[in-house]
Amino acid sequence: MEEDVSVTHGRHKGVYGKLKQITVLSGKGGTGKTIITASFAVLAHDVMIGDCDVDAPNLHMLLHPQIMKTQEFKGPKLAVIDRTKCTECGLCQNSCRFDAINGSLQIDPFSCEGCSVCVVVCPEEAISLQERISGYAFISKTKYGPMSHARLDPGEANSGKLVTLVRHNARQTAEEENHNLILIDGPPGISCPVIASVTGVDAGLVVTEPTLSGIHDLRRALELLNHFNVLPLVCVNKYDINRENTERIVKFCEKNKVEVAGKIPFDPIVTEAMVAGKTIVEHSPENMVSREIETTWKRVLSALVRE
Repeated sequence: MEEDVSVTHGRHKGVYGKLKQITVLSGKGGTGKTIITASFAVLAHDVMIGDCDVDAPNLHMLLHPQIMKTQEFKGPKLAVIDRTKCTECGLCQNSCRFDAINGSLQIDPFSCEGCSVCVVVCPEEAISLQERISGYAFISKTKYGPMSHARLDPGEANSGKLVTLVRHNARQTAEEENHNLILIDGPPGISCPVIASVTGVDAGLVVTEPTLSGIHDLRRALELLNHFNVLPLVCVNKYDINRENTERIVKFCEKNKVEVAGKIPFDPIVTEAMVAGKTIVEHSPENMVSREIETTWKRVLSALVRE
C-alpha cells in the first residue's frame, strides 16, 4: 500500500526533519518537465522553488513570480586594450586562439573567452581583464512560495556557475524562511548546468516520453543520477501515445530497481492551460492529467520520506 503523505507540507518540519531537495530533470527538451514542476509547486502550496534552466528559463511563465531582489552575475572576464599604451605590435592578435582580436586590434566581446593569453604576451602591459555582467539572478515571491531563478545573457558562458548561484540563493532563502523542501526545475540534457543542478540533492525525477530518443536520453539521465548517488525516480509523460515504448521503459526501470513514480496521459487540454498561463492542476483540477500529476507528487514525497 502506498504510504500516506500529505501533499500540503510547506513549513511543517515534522514531515522530513531536515531540508530536502529534489530536481526534476529530462534527458532532452520538450518532455513536459517544466509543466510538471510547476504543477508540483502548486500542489505543494508552500515550497521553495528553484529554476536552474538559466539559458532558457520558462518556469516563470506559469508561476508568475514577483521579483523582490536582483543580483548581477559576472561570468568570464573580457580583455580590454588601453590604447594609450598599445604600440600595435600585433602579438595579442597572433596569440589569440579564439580570433577575438581583429586586424585593427579591436576585441570582439562575443569571441573573447577571457583566457588572458593576450595579457601575458603584451610587452607594454596594455591589456587587462575586466569583469562583465553576464546575466542576473533573482529572488522572487509567488503564490506557491519563494522562487530563486536567473537569466543568462545570450551568448554568455558559465551557465553552471550561475546555476550554482541559483541553488545557493534557494537554500539560503529556504533556511531563512523555514522551508523544508526545495523543488528544482533542472535544465534539459546532461551537460554542466544539469550537473550543477543535481549535485547534493536528495532525489531526481526524470521526466521522459515513450519515444526512442526519450528512452535513450532517460538512460543518460539515470546514469548521471547514479554517478552522483542521487535517488532516481521516473515519470513517463504522454505514456499512452506509444504504450509499447512505455512498457519498455517500465521494464527497464524494474530491472534497474528505479521507481516509476507516474505515468501521465496525453491530453490537448495541457496546451490550453499553458496558453492561459496556468498549470494544468489549476486550469482543470479534475482532469485525468491533473489527478495523475497529483498521484505522482505523492509518490515523490513518499520516496523522499523513505530516503
